[in-house]
Amino acid sequence: MSAIKIFIYPNFEKTHSLSTASEAYEILSSIGCEIAMPPDCRSVFWRGGINYTDTDSGVSQCDVMISVGGDGTILKCARYASKYGKKLLGINCGRLGFMATLERGELRLLERLISGEYGVDERMMLCVRVVLEDGSENCLTALNEAVISGGYGSGIRDFTVLADGVTVSSLRADGLIFSTPTGASAYSLSAGGPLIEPSLDCIEFTQICPHSLFARTMLFSPEKLIEVRFKADKPAKVALSVDGRPPVSLSENGRLYISRSEHRLSLIDIRGGSYFSAINHKLMQPVKQNDPFDEEDGAKI
Repeated sequence: MSAIKIFIYPNFEKTHSLSTASEAYEILSSIGCEIAMPPDCRSVFWRGGINYTDTDSGVSQCDVMISVGGDGTILKCARYASKYGKKLLGINCGRLGFMATLERGELRLLERLISGEYGVDERMMLCVRVVLEDGSENCLTALNEAVISGGYGSGIRDFTVLADGVTVSSLRADGLIFSTPTGASAYSLSAGGPLIEPSLDCIEFTQICPHSLFARTMLFSPEKLIEVRFKADKPAKVALSVDGRPPVSLSENGRLYISRSEHRLSLIDIRGGSYFSAINHKLMQPVKQNDPFDEEDGAKI
């Protein structure tokens, strides 16, 4: 049987990520795995036998991608893993690490990648299509959410949300969140949205500080095409942020469409835990107070 090819993507800005990546490398190489890493890791993490290659090439040729960091690192890796149809395993070196299924003290379980003793959760993703004022388009993929907010110039905005061309909501708010079931436990939860079991497929719509007494989260069928229209007094515009990436500026004459992506993420559950046990252990317990400079931010990946 040919060796399993592993692409390790570490976030060395996270405390313990260097030592964690080093231990993971030792375990995986000792069981015959072929290891690849991004080229910028060479100066920090040099080991003989590692193939240092760009992320697109490395992920396209691997069997499994491993993220070493926090949830923000997993979000970045998800774009590559889903693009090439590869399985992704998260090792947590952040504060919450909700999507990671391995903690630093459990790295011996990596040996299960050889035996196949692990589960795989298929996660729905969003396609966020931005049509700019000049007619150009940009398509972004989200594992967690798309956030539309006042952003530049801040302040409340007027939004209209349509599903398959039919208006379902006209509101004033600081912003809107459209999330997957995976992202329901992230920003949407903080904004008052419900938890959704990730095995479901739906699009969650949550309002950010709406100017209304009757605002409620809405769930859309994954087959729906959601359109967002808005009014923004110039020069203030609306900002779109997808999975914590740097915001994209939108003008009033632009258009924004949200739908289910053709890509899905295969997330490895190597420990055999459930979504509900993760809820209990990571969202219902006091947050561990780490070094104040060791913060996991979706935008810092």
